Parts: sequence; C-alpha cells; structure tokens
Amino acid sequence: MSRSPHPYVFISAPGEPTKQDVINRVKENLASRSSDYAEVFPFNLPDFKVGTLDSLVVLSDDLAKADTVAEGVASKIADNMRQLLNNDMGQWMSNLSINEKSIDAYLKTFQWNNMKYRTDKSLRELTDMLLQEVTQIDTLMKNKMQAYTALKGQLQGIQRKQTGNLAVRSLNDIVKKEHLVLDSEYLTTLIVAVPKSSINEWINSYETLTAMVVPRSTQKIAEDDEFALFTVTVFQRVIDEFTNKAREHRYSVREFKWDQQAMAAERKQLAELGATEREQWSSLLRLCKTNFSDAYACYIHLTALRLVVESVLRYGLPPNFQPMLIKPKAKQERKTRDVLNRMFAKLGGAAAGKDTADDHAIEENLALLLGDKEYSPVVLFGVNAITA
Repeated sequence: MSRSPHPYVFISAPGEPTKQDVINRVKENLASRSSDYAEVFPFNLPDFKVGTLDSLVVLSDDLAKADTVAEGVASKIADNMRQLLNNDMGQWMSNLSINEKSIDAYLKTFQWNNMKYRTDKSLRELTDMLLQEVTQIDTLMKNKMQAYTALKGQLQGIQRKQTGNLAVRSLNDIVKKEHLVLDSEYLTTLIVAVPKSSINEWINSYETLTAMVVPRSTQKIAEDDEFALFTVTVFQRVIDEFTNKAREHRYSVREFKWDQQAMAAERKQLAELGATEREQWSSLLRLCKTNFSDAYACYIHLTALRLVVESVLRYGLPPNFQPMLIKPKAKQERKTRDVLNRMFAKLGGAAAGKDTADDHAIEENLALLLGDKEYSPVVLFGVNAITA
C-alpha cells in the first residue's frame, strides 16, 4: 500500500493580534471556498513551565531525537500488527486506534493528557517521562515478538515436515505398520520415493539394483503430483549399496524408522505448539493494539512539546503562539506549504520583528522560502499518521 508518512502537519504561528485571529487567517487562506487546499484544526495546548531559553536550546535537540524514537516505535508496532493480520488492511486499520479513536479523530480532537503528564512538571521532566514510557513499550514488544517468532518458527519447522512432496515430507502419517518387515534379524524394508516418470523403470529394475533384494517385494503406498512412494524389502547388509544405486537412478531412499512412541510424541507436540501459537497470536495482537495506542499517544505528546519549545525559541518570551493541525487535501501538499510560506514570509528573516515590513525584503525572503521545500518561516513538523 503506497502511503505518504506525513499527510498531516503541525504548525505554530505567533498569536498576533490574537490566537483566534491567526486561526481565522489560516483557515481563510487554506480552508475556505476560494482557497480549499486543506483542513485546519486548532491544536490547543495547556500552559507549561517553560524555563530558560538556554535550557530550551539543549532540550530542543533531545526532543527531536525522542520524537524520532517514539515515531519509530509506534510505526514498528503497527508493522508487527499488520504482519500478525497477514496484511489484511481492513483489519489492520480497524485495530490502529488511540483511546478507541481512529488516528485521524485522535489528531483532530487532541487533548493533552493532564492526568498522566501533569503540567506542573518541567518540560525536561515531561520529555524524560514520555521517552521512558516509549522505551519500556519498545523493550516489552521486542521481547514478546521475539518469543512469538521463535515459537512460530518451531511450529513451522514441524509443519514443513508434514508438507512438501513425498521426497521430503514426514512419512509418519503415511507408512503403516503392515507396510514393513519388522523384528527380522536379516531383512528390512526401505521406503523409496520414485519420480512418477520413472515408475515403470522402478518396477522393472528394482530387483536387480543390487544383490539380496527380495523379489516382488515392492508395493506402492502413496502418490502425489511428483513422486510415488514404494516399499522394497532387502537384506540389511546391502542397505548402503542399494541406497547408492537407487540415487544413481534418481530414486530417493527415505530415512524412516518405525517408532510408535516417537510418532505419537510428534503429533502431540504439533498439536500443543499449534494451540500455544494461536493463544500467543491472540495475546500478542491485543498487546500490539494496546501498546500502539500508548506509543502513538507518546509520539504526539512529544511532538506537542517540540512545538512548544521551538515556538518559544523562534518567537521569544513570553509564550504567545497558536499551534494548529493542518491536513492538506489530495495533491495539495506543495500548495499548502507555499500558502503558509507566503502568509508568514516576514517571519523568515530580514523583515522579522519590524512593525512595517520592507516589501523588497519580504519578496526576497519569499523567493528563498518557495525555493526551499524543507524550510518554513513558521514552526512546522510533519506528523506520521501511519495509515494515510
């Protein structure tokens, strides 16, 4: 499924003359009848203990790293869930939720979790708390996924023995006791996989491949699309010689020993592993759903803190800015960015902070901004919505 990892963007612009005026202006330029390029939603945040500008400079780098880690953990859990659901995209998307809301609804109605992340703590404390939670989730999910992968690998190893053609698959559910000569001091029964194109050759030649082959002892006991499975009785002393001669004719002498206890133990192990795998699959799917919700919420809370820190560093103290969530419409991402660059061009450098902007300086700055697809005059972060 082709998808853009950042179909949403968070922006933060100075709240001048008021925060509501900024929201109205952005909506007028991006989400009106005459300029219908995106959806715009206020992204309201509580007041935080901002601290000093020096502390914010250090925190800015740490938050960028923490934000990337949280995004990666949430994305990895989403990928694990998709694999568990065998790439059933409908089931996958229905399980990707945060607090019982879709990702889209969660972003559009985001509220800071004051109960879990109290705003009487410093921005550094909140960052460390969120990153610690993400790290714990990541460690738990890695351990659970590794355990499940090991179990599934063990199960698949046994299941592979039950599948494939007659030259490779397990013979425990095919060979019966009556097919074999057992408890003989001199004789033994070999099980031979013969290509279907060579069946007549086998029947006409098996008695003469070596000495000491019991005449008319071969019996076809199974057949698939590629091979037929025959028994043949030989003296034990020629087993190796017969095996080598059979290989020269492209016949495969299968290793097989009649052991009822071992066969019963294998069937029991297969049934038990199958039941355990199904139980762990259900448990792991529930765990993915729960931990995706928590990890994604941490990711958005960390991005919210980045908005706060970068806004204060960009626009100064006291804090006066309005965060917004913007969802560009299909094929309007570049246009949305260009409109934002034009709206806030005076924040980009030369004319910033002047009451009366120099038109020529703004035009030069605007030309620079429109030529740079990454830089924005306002604080702006892409948001990974996973399913978009």
